[in-house]
Amino acid sequence: MKLRFMSVAAITGLLLLFTGAGICQEKISGSEWTEKIGQGAVNWSAGYIEAVGIGAPADKSIGKANARPMALRAAKVDAYRNLLEITKGVRVDSTTTIKDFTVESDVINTQVDGLVKGAVIVDQQYMSDGTVEVRLRMPLYGNLSQVIIPASIEKRKLAPPPETPAPVAAAPAAPAAPPMTYTGLVVDARGIQARPAMSPRVFDEDGKEVYGSANVDREYAVQQGMSGYARDLTAAQSNQRVTNSPVTVKALKTSGAGKADLIISNADAQQIRASAENASFMKKCRVMIVLD
Repeated sequence: MKLRFMSVAAITGLLLLFTGAGICQEKISGSEWTEKIGQGAVNWSAGYIEAVGIGAPADKSIGKANARPMALRAAKVDAYRNLLEITKGVRVDSTTTIKDFTVESDVINTQVDGLVKGAVIVDQQYMSDGTVEVRLRMPLYGNLSQVIIPASIEKRKLAPPPETPAPVAAAPAAPAAPPMTYTGLVVDARGIQARPAMSPRVFDEDGKEVYGSANVDREYAVQQGMSGYARDLTAAQSNQRVTNSPVTVKALKTSGAGKADLIISNADAQQIRASAENASFMKKCRVMIVLD
């Protein structure tokens, strides 16, 4: 009896251990910023786009050997169509989406279509009613950024400068502090309805750009995006992207219709500009943005 009790206790302990591990994993994934769009989502933290497609066999093939392959084929067609729609809706910056670039350029439109067709199947489920569900995934950065980011940078050069916000009464000047060495930038943009984008910008209160495409090395922007995103401030500050000593600032409000550009205080902007290493970490896109 004693042995049996010990066995039950051991099994219970193992169950609690695995349950605890599952809870911990859920908390980690909960810090990722995922945007649900139609029949899929954009995971801005992990850097990928997903879409789901559902297919059913034709009525005349139900019960036959070719029913399942037909349903799978239909699900794939649906998934690729949904993925293309989601991809074209991805924000590039506060004023444009990928669709804007595909409309303006047949070359970009063809390239985006080709990338979507190259997406991989990460899951497929066969339902009891004969339908099939397929999940496709493609990277948000890498090849897609190689197409979009250069076009975005060129378009931005031709665009007029953003409107300068109304001047804010200057606070009394604080004693000058010695410049700090930071390894990255974390912008806390919670509470202002900010949204993610492939190419966000940060301005000071006078409308001067603190961080944007002019600061970055294009290869870093292409491979990992101009900014990482998170829902949790602590997770952002400890993210390997900003390494071990980032500066954290609070965004005051957003700019642009897409709410992807952020405005920080002049004091915070000066703190960033005074950093001995600011040019280096900006060039390498060592920036994290925290959203609700």
